[in-house]
Amino acid sequence: MSSIPTLMESCSMVVSSTLAIFLVLHLGLIPIMAEQSELQIGVAGQTAILNCGGTPHKTGVTWKYNNLLIRHYGGTYLKGKATMTNRSEIDRKSKHLKVLDLRLSDAGTYTCEYDSYIVSISLHVFQLTISLDGRFLPNEVPELTLMQSSSSLPDLAITVFDSNKNTVRSTLSENTTPQKYILKLKQLEATDSGTWMCHIHSDSPLINQNISFDVKVLGFQNPNLERKYATVDSTVILSWLLNFQKIKWKEDFTGQLNWKQQESATAHELLDFSVTARGEQHETKKSSHFRFETPESKPEGTIKVELPKVHFNHSGQYKCELAYKGRYVQSMIELVVMKVSASHVGPLPRGAEMTLTCQVSGPLSSNTHLLWERVNGTQMDIKKSKQHEVKVEVNVSAAGLWTCHLIEDNDRKISLHYAVEETPVWNTYVEIGASIGGSVLALGLVCLCIISSIRRQRRQQRRKRMAQARQYLLENKTCQCQRWLNK
Repeated sequence: MSSIPTLMESCSMVVSSTLAIFLVLHLGLIPIMAEQSELQIGVAGQTAILNCGGTPHKTGVTWKYNNLLIRHYGGTYLKGKATMTNRSEIDRKSKHLKVLDLRLSDAGTYTCEYDSYIVSISLHVFQLTISLDGRFLPNEVPELTLMQSSSSLPDLAITVFDSNKNTVRSTLSENTTPQKYILKLKQLEATDSGTWMCHIHSDSPLINQNISFDVKVLGFQNPNLERKYATVDSTVILSWLLNFQKIKWKEDFTGQLNWKQQESATAHELLDFSVTARGEQHETKKSSHFRFETPESKPEGTIKVELPKVHFNHSGQYKCELAYKGRYVQSMIELVVMKVSASHVGPLPRGAEMTLTCQVSGPLSSNTHLLWERVNGTQMDIKKSKQHEVKVEVNVSAAGLWTCHLIEDNDRKISLHYAVEETPVWNTYVEIGASIGGSVLALGLVCLCIISSIRRQRRQQRRKRMAQARQYLLENKTCQCQRWLNK
């Protein structure tokens, strides 16, 4: 019977030991079971806010980075030695940790400790950079670089959207690595300025992150090549609209306006200009081969020249060029001037013909031609130039108003008129009378010349006979005297 109490005591000791072990394990597991863990994405250069969960208002909180103290907020306010300590702060109400100017090296494990709870956050950081600081000229190709923190390297799918939310075609560079993605984007246009978006996706771990970035393309709101038509003696205004104000460009740049009559000719500088970072525009007019004006009243950000009474040889290429950090972009206006002329100046005599010529100063594109037509005329009174011809002629034998059109894609760009007038009837009679009078006068002059010539010949003959008579008399007197002496 004495063995029974001994057995009971042994059982009670085992139970007590088991209970104690359970309690110790239970107490030791309390903080582990209370620990929460989540993945949070941060972007370099931005602010990351790390959530400590439902922290009681009056509870103190300690934030750590990879077990290094960042900050403690409670009865006392402590600062640690973690690298982001001076760029971080704890919100007094929510106890969230705010990390300013996030860096790629800030990635890691952050813990928020309060009471017996630990909230663990794994911060994954992306760093997005764009070539040339996001400041481009048209036709340049931007390069986008995406870096991710090296603690874990998920396989990323990257999609880029422009300012109009259109997907941008991109190509991965050969230098791309799991940590560093390099994408070459499309060739830019001046209209591409705005806020673009880079969307990052990963299935494991699940990541869907948008990073916005600015793209500024300095250039012209004009097309790269524009053709302008004008008639001789008209006033022509050429203008280029810059987009630096629209895109809020904050850098200095310069430019100039040149003219040359044809591609192979020497260029002549008409003016140069500069724009400061504050948007102040300055222009300097240069010497040129012809007179032009720069209007003072014009929209801001505009380069404008005015050609009063344009001449046929004012045609050619007017090229406006921007320069920024050794890179250039240009926009050209090709001025084509048209004139009309006639082979005969003045009224058209009855029964006569004249040739009307319509001519332009430069070659025409395949969709452009010249057309002569007689106002209120018939289909027979139309003459069209052949493809690429710069001149068209029409023979005219009657009075009327003729018009030459320059037509591009069935659109009449410019027109010039030429009025053909016939010589009046009374003018014809006057001309006939003048012709007859002239003939009579000429005949009279001929007769006078003949009569005068005959008279001159008669006078010469008379003088000759008189000279012969004197000579004869003189010889006779000499003979008579000789006879008298001999007697």
